Amino acid sequence: MIRREKILFVDDDPNILASFKRTLRKLYDVDTAVGPEEGLGAVSRYRHYALVISDLRMPVMDGIQFLTKVRSMAPESIRMILTGNADLQAAIDAVNQGNIFRFLTKPCPPETLQLAIEAGLQQYRLIRAEKELLEKTLRGAIRILTDVLSLVNPEAFGRASRIRRYVRDIGERLGYPKAWQLETAAMLSQIGCIVLPEESLKKIYRGIDLTAEESQLFSMYPSVGADLIAKIPRMEEISEIIAYQEKHFDGTGIPKDERMGDAIPLGSRILKVVLDFDALETRGLPRAAAMNQLRKRNGWYDPKVLSALEEVLGDEARFTVKELGLNELQLNMIVGEDVMSLKGVLLIAKGQEITPALLERLRNFAKTVGVKEPIRVLIPV
Repeated sequence: MIRREKILFVDDDPNILASFKRTLRKLYDVDTAVGPEEGLGAVSRYRHYALVISDLRMPVMDGIQFLTKVRSMAPESIRMILTGNADLQAAIDAVNQGNIFRFLTKPCPPETLQLAIEAGLQQYRLIRAEKELLEKTLRGAIRILTDVLSLVNPEAFGRASRIRRYVRDIGERLGYPKAWQLETAAMLSQIGCIVLPEESLKKIYRGIDLTAEESQLFSMYPSVGADLIAKIPRMEEISEIIAYQEKHFDGTGIPKDERMGDAIPLGSRILKVVLDFDALETRGLPRAAAMNQLRKRNGWYDPKVLSALEEVLGDEARFTVKELGLNELQLNMIVGEDVMSLKGVLLIAKGQEITPALLERLRNFAKTVGVKEPIRVLIPV
């Protein structure tokens, strides 16, 4: 039976590639590429090769240089070097520079090659299994944190839910490379607010003056959130984004260190703009007035992030407004006004995107405290 994982062989000799394909096609799903440029094209089109096996001596770009590029494009792929030159230094360079799993010499007997391939596939499966386990653990941890925030501090949870959509859309416009990371940072941006009493948080969001003690607590919330998140595997970059989400582009703000400009993580610069915009909207300013306020704060924001927010707001003008019953709500609609219980208690703040979790919460509210209908929503045109 042919293995489901794909293998890519790269060599500048088409005859050698044809030989590999004949020998292995009954056992593996094999692709071939003549030379490194064709090989890089293959990897760019399909980034899930289990193994990439390359000749060492090729014109223009040798196998070490080629596999180093492959490593940056497809880090999970297992890389091997196959060469007719039994060169010890080349083997050392291959391992050190390209993080090579195996170094094989030609001619390589079919049984030796097959054993190396099986070992490589086993390593690839271990990497994939570990990644899937970490991702499941990560998703579970994020869900627990956001659920806790929604229970302990609904105001903070509502704010995180509102800004998520803006953060995601700005990230898309700026070509942010890890969209999941940016959205997760948005959803966890307020987790440090667990140190703040809900009444203090309401004052902050509404622009009411704080006491000295409240101001001190508020200055701590990014570092509290960052420290909490840093304890979760693979969340180090998200932790850094949250640590710097109150940092100004000119280097002022929180934390008080030497970072400024592009040295501040881009995710933090995006969060800073969106958080401040949301704060102004929450205080009752129309969008145009809120954007004008942001522009007046010289040095606070990355100009390209401000421009991206303006583009996002321009796109949002292309929404239609409807009033729907709870059972008519659909994913990706935007809550157009606060959703209240039958007794006038705030359940869902306006501006949140309707997600499966939000729909589930609304249905639970309908069963327990009742939901006032119809619900005003914004629907993309």
